[in-house]
Amino acid sequence: MTSLHYDLSGPATAPPLILGPSVGTSLAVWEPQLPALARTHRVLRWDLPGHGGSPAALLPSDGSATIDQLAALVLRLADDQGWERFAYAGISLGGAVGLYLAAHHPERVGRLSVLCSSARFGEPSSWRERARLVREEGTEAMVASRTGVWFSRETAATPRGRALLADLRATDRAGYAACCDVLADYDMRAALPSVTAPTLVVAGREDPATPPAHAREIADAVPGASLLEIAGAGHLAGVERPEAVTSALLSHLADAARPNPAHAAQPDLTDAPRPDPAHAARPGDDVSRHAAGMAVRRAVLGDAHVDRAVARTTPFTARFQDLITRYAWGEIWTGDGLDRRTRSCITLTALIAHGHDAELAMHVRAALTNGLTREEIGEVLLQSAIYCGVPAANSAFATAQRVFDEIDAEGPAATPPQATPHHPTHTPGEVDTASHSDTDK
Repeated sequence: MTSLHYDLSGPATAPPLILGPSVGTSLAVWEPQLPALARTHRVLRWDLPGHGGSPAALLPSDGSATIDQLAALVLRLADDQGWERFAYAGISLGGAVGLYLAAHHPERVGRLSVLCSSARFGEPSSWRERARLVREEGTEAMVASRTGVWFSRETAATPRGRALLADLRATDRAGYAACCDVLADYDMRAALPSVTAPTLVVAGREDPATPPAHAREIADAVPGASLLEIAGAGHLAGVERPEAVTSALLSHLADAARPNPAHAAQPDLTDAPRPDPAHAARPGDDVSRHAAGMAVRRAVLGDAHVDRAVARTTPFTARFQDLITRYAWGEIWTGDGLDRRTRSCITLTALIAHGHDAELAMHVRAALTNGLTREEIGEVLLQSAIYCGVPAANSAFATAQRVFDEIDAEGPAATPPQATPHHPTHTPGEVDTASHSDTDK
């Protein structure tokens, strides 16, 4: 039987990760995240039926298409790769597939990330009507309305925005309509409590298709789930705010060695099939420490910053960079004893005490990413005036103000996303990694 079109990236022996797209898009919707994710995972991106390179006939065209049929096609891809267990991340309908797999095939999904998705995408009648419209007029009928839903007009005018709209125009009308039929029939609300995979739920704060309330419903119902709302992001948050989404995914995936505390006592998780050893480094070895360290380093400091630091690495500094990634980031900041907000407070204080203003500026930004507010950072600096000295605190306040001014000048895209922990035992801010020697020279 013909299968979904897919693409593979990353080391063949790395842990497997499957990425699902949103209706109307191709696997190209994941391009902003692919380079970072493929460093540490074997990434499989797939196209929905009638989208990209997938045949429309993979789903019935008579209005009877369902989520279980689509999920079965994705499982077939995993089976063809020999993957008994995998991490999964999906956008919108792709995220719905992930929720279905995690609820109905829990032994297959090791970690789950659900982006701009829902447990129920509104009234079935609206999706039946959209399916009828597209069957009659084609996907061109949907193009104009995607600006303002998928992303802003500014993003729509970028090369990536134009390419995504071109993918929508190229989508087969029967395949798109069949996906609308899937969405009309889909309702996962009752099954959410049965999801046992550690789950990250991401919402775009400006998403009119699946507003943050949809994400909160998922995060409230899935045991141990975490919720991240991203400011200034529409339905395709990974396209409009790629750095924030990439960092959140890397942080969630880097935590793969830890069990979900909400299910730690359940024997079925202990007995569940594990990844083939060839797909994952042994816990505690240098490879896994470096991978975990690099993931959290990027999550805290941002891809652009880390890419600059890596690009400046020379044969003379390579061993030192490796030490920092493995030890400071891969062991200290990934420890279980403190959450990431607390580690940021400690780091700020230490840098103030030693007068390291350049790294202090970097860690002020990191502290915002880790969930501290500007007011809380001010409290840390004020406390440091008593124990580190007024001159040191004076310099620190000046450094922090300069960082805040820079962020304000950069606009909403520079505003760090705020993580909302629904269960304090498992939040995106508890992967805990650190930062040393990352200051741009």
